[in-house]
Amino acid sequence: MTIQWFPGHMAKARRQVTEKLKFVDIIFELVDARIPSSSRNPMIDEIIQHKPRIVLLNKEDMADPIRTKEWIRYFQSINIHTIPINSKSGDGLAKISKLAKEILAEKFDKMRAKGVKPRAIRAMVVGIPNSGKSTLINRLAKKNIAKTGNTPGVTKAQQWIKVGKEIELLDTPGILWPKFEDQEVGYKLALTGAIKDTILNLQDIAVFALRFLEKEYPERLKEQYGFEQIPEEIVEIFDVIGAKRGCLMGGGIIDYDKTAEAIIRDIRGEKLGKLTFERPQVAESE
Repeated sequence: MTIQWFPGHMAKARRQVTEKLKFVDIIFELVDARIPSSSRNPMIDEIIQHKPRIVLLNKEDMADPIRTKEWIRYFQSINIHTIPINSKSGDGLAKISKLAKEILAEKFDKMRAKGVKPRAIRAMVVGIPNSGKSTLINRLAKKNIAKTGNTPGVTKAQQWIKVGKEIELLDTPGILWPKFEDQEVGYKLALTGAIKDTILNLQDIAVFALRFLEKEYPERLKEQYGFEQIPEEIVEIFDVIGAKRGCLMGGGIIDYDKTAEAIIRDIRGEKLGKLTFERPQVAESE
């Protein structure tokens, strides 16, 4: 299965982001802590170039904490400021303003030295669909200003939002890129909900997920579905999970579509614990 998703409003959003860049001081790049590399849009690097940025590892509560620490060390090694956050609960958000002020201190000192009246930091929030941008903005602003939703593609316009007196945020629609050079990136995005389920073959996504779990988190896979040994054949794994979860058709036949949905739902619902689907070493080699 080839995964692509680049609706028209995303192409427009890229143009808008480019146009607004000159008005902002810093970029808040929101990525999914479960897939910190795959959820970073390579077009963003092209667009923002040398503009200061902070990478926000969102949904850190759903990610493997050991691997999150690895990712923080990795981003630090390439001189990118990084903060793990949970935009829903608000964990880590207080650090964003503090770090932004530190990064921009020299710029604002020079502005004051020239007699420029102090103003709020202007930040642009960028990220792929369903990364939690609107939830983050609403948390920071302490009111429901930005539209939110559980499906990707909710935010389709841009708006400036005041966060107290210190920061003004520019919300932007989520932007995916036109083509995934590595299809595994598409699978990871699909598995974590960045791409609409309705355009996917969920059996393929579930197979990808099971093979990943078998390699990286085998004990969790065994514990969740009652395997003593994980079968080699993927259809046998589906059969066991389908039977355990009651995904059956007439005559007790396994419904593989429903089984795939159950597997993906279990992963997204943290039934197999906190998971991270890639490691920094892989990102570096790429």
